[in-house]
Amino acid sequence: MKLIVDSGSTKADWIAIDDNGKVLFTTQTLGLNPEILDGPEIIERLNDRFDILQNKKNATHLFFYGAGCGTDRMKTELSQIFQEYFVNAIVEVHEDTYAAVYATTPKGEAAIVSILGTGSNCSYFDGKVLHQKVQSLGYIAMDDCSGNVFGKELIRKYYFNKMPKELAVEFEKEYDLDPDYIKNKLYKEPNPNAYLATFAKFLIKHKDTEFCRKIIFKGMKSFVKNYIKQYDNCKEVPVHFVGSIAFYLKDELQEIFDKYELQLGNVLRRPIDGLIAYHVANQ
Repeated sequence: MKLIVDSGSTKADWIAIDDNGKVLFTTQTLGLNPEILDGPEIIERLNDRFDILQNKKNATHLFFYGAGCGTDRMKTELSQIFQEYFVNAIVEVHEDTYAAVYATTPKGEAAIVSILGTGSNCSYFDGKVLHQKVQSLGYIAMDDCSGNVFGKELIRKYYFNKMPKELAVEFEKEYDLDPDYIKNKLYKEPNPNAYLATFAKFLIKHKDTEFCRKIIFKGMKSFVKNYIKQYDNCKEVPVHFVGSIAFYLKDELQEIFDKYELQLGNVLRRPIDGLIAYHVANQ
């Protein structure tokens, strides 16, 4: 049994397959970002899913693609946790960008591959090797155009009285905006970036309003300038995306790409299905 996992900070999609690619079960845990969670928290999230707990000794391989796995230290720490849990499995831990590459990019082709979900990043894949020019410093310092950055922007606009009244009224109906509640979520509970990203749903829901369009296009322009344009050949190769922000704002991405003369490639909400085909073909 092979386990394939695509994990963001908010949630992790799990698929178990046999050697022929037949799906044995699918499940979902909370996100398993090692930059945010410690070992016991990760184990607790694994044990919370019966399919995983029941089959942990049956797994022969674990292919894990995750947010927060961009450094050797994080890969090593998470690999050790998984190896102790899945005792009979060969464990491979990769940063989440590789899942995006394998799911969106035809074998051997070059492309820029980006993630726009709870967090964000951008890499260049030359057909064999992944190259990054921007080292992520996490959701507080970076993550341009991500769900958590959009969420933070909405909260700030609301508290600075910069949100149109009619939107502010609806915002209040959909979210608990009590300062103590927000600060508790941000400073005392796990995954503050995932909490901030929940506000992005409001932005997407009202994306046709002038207020929300300005926030969306400001974020997208920042992502293009700070990430995509780092690569000299950015106009020569397609730019693929995975993640809910990219998926639900695909039309807006196309507008920005037309302006900057970039090629918008494949846009997927989740890379997990593409990963099955990749691992069956490359087992």
